[in-house]
Amino acid sequence: MANKTLFPDYIFESSWEVCNKVGGIYTVLSTRAKTLQDKMKDQIIFIGPDCWKDKESPYFVEDKHLFADWKASAEANDALKIKVGRWDIPGQPVSILVDFTPYFEEKDRIYGQMWELYQVDSLHAYGDYDEASMFSYAAALVVESFYKFYGLQQKKVIYHANEWMTGLGLLYLQNKVPQIASIFTTHATSIGRSIAGNNKPLYDYLFAYNGDQMAGELNMQSKHSIEKQTAKYVDCFTTVSDITANECKELLDKPVDVVLPNGFENNFVPKGAQFTQKRKAARKRLLEVANALMGTDLDDDTLIVSTSGRYEFRNKGIDVYIEAMNRLLRDKDLTKNVVAFIEVPGWVGDPRKDLTDRLASGEKYDTPLEVPMITHWLHNMSHDNVLGMLKYYNMWNQRDDKVKLIFLPCYLTGNDGVFNMSYYDLVLGNDLCIYPSYYEPWGYTPLEAVAFKVPCITTDLAGFGLWANKVKGSYSEITDGVKVIHRTDYNYSEVADVIKDTVAEYSNMKAADVKKCRTAAEKLSKKALWSEFIKYYEQAYDIALRNAERRNHLQKTEK
Repeated sequence: MANKTLFPDYIFESSWEVCNKVGGIYTVLSTRAKTLQDKMKDQIIFIGPDCWKDKESPYFVEDKHLFADWKASAEANDALKIKVGRWDIPGQPVSILVDFTPYFEEKDRIYGQMWELYQVDSLHAYGDYDEASMFSYAAALVVESFYKFYGLQQKKVIYHANEWMTGLGLLYLQNKVPQIASIFTTHATSIGRSIAGNNKPLYDYLFAYNGDQMAGELNMQSKHSIEKQTAKYVDCFTTVSDITANECKELLDKPVDVVLPNGFENNFVPKGAQFTQKRKAARKRLLEVANALMGTDLDDDTLIVSTSGRYEFRNKGIDVYIEAMNRLLRDKDLTKNVVAFIEVPGWVGDPRKDLTDRLASGEKYDTPLEVPMITHWLHNMSHDNVLGMLKYYNMWNQRDDKVKLIFLPCYLTGNDGVFNMSYYDLVLGNDLCIYPSYYEPWGYTPLEAVAFKVPCITTDLAGFGLWANKVKGSYSEITDGVKVIHRTDYNYSEVADVIKDTVAEYSNMKAADVKKCRTAAEKLSKKALWSEFIKYYEQAYDIALRNAERRNHLQKTEK
């Protein structure tokens, strides 16, 4: 008879992105939270950095009655500065925000201890390493304090740490409270991202790269060291896709125990008449801004496409996206006008007053504004990669150009000063979304697009693209809702051509065929709901609890 799967009584999960929306990990944790909260009823507890101090956080609701007895003890006896409350997301899970700044004065002692115990090299630390590590340490102290105060020694408890930023705290707990089982998830190896971001070929040479050597070459020793040592000592090591699992094996010298693909909840996707209404509003706003900026009169028959995500020019494929749009300008098969948006936060300054004045007037204009391809001014206009490439290709959004490209360089939170709509309220206005990533461990943006019935183009260097191919059983096509392009270290030009051809093909589709693509996109997205993917987490919890039990038994035997 098979052993019964072990499931934790408590999970503490820490990340720099708990109640702190800065990247894709926020989406992973915040959409998964409800599934775990439904199972665990306030015994899943998230720990994040208190970045807001005296200001009110838009993501966190403090509750002074929640665990008030422990909070008073933790502040008085453990000198912790914490806020206890709930993350303002579906499921409303318990969240603890910790002020990590008091530990900066202790960092040399902490780093020294980590070197002695686990050979973590913090000598080369710079930039965000200290900040992340002090948060990580503070988060571990929170767990230790809570665990001891409520006497959880007889409970099955897991500490789940996300990314290298939380590794130091995980190792601290492994040493101080060894009964707690540990899971470490790397969402992208720091060294792999750095190799790709420095224009080095990652995939063809992955087998030959030595992670430690590359860390020295790229000045990444400390981040690489904490990540590698955490992976080595943790009870269950995980990542988010098969492509990153291979990276972990080669660069961190440690195969993962489980792959945890990123799911999502689709409860934020409007239904029925509300969806139609919101799509109409999004298209109207996107075209209004485009027309005001460029002095054009583009109508609703215009094909609206976009790319979005973090501003990693090569890794996210922003370069190949611009290349494809430039080639599309001269494509004889293109039958519609195209407006292509790049929705990527840059070093943004102010919303353009000349643009907002035009929008406020409600009038139509037949002359373009100066620099008619950007919606907000940047602090580094002359050194920006997107603007530099547009200038190189002489892409100035001329009136007769069938393809026009607009850079929207800010977070779409609903108050950017130009669109004043959130990302989710705008993304459903697209006809196609394009994410030709070179380095993308998972890829939430294509998953979000298909959830909103927007077919998308991605690559098989993105975890999501690989997964879509696996679902299809072969290369996924636009008629399946997702077109997955084969991408390598060296086929940039070919990828640009396939994107160009796919957009041209889509512009020629009849309404019934477009509808089929949109339906297929939505259908695929439902296979990536957390209800489908949570089983992989349950597997990781079981592995972590069993390995922790084994580890503790061995330690007792050795004593």
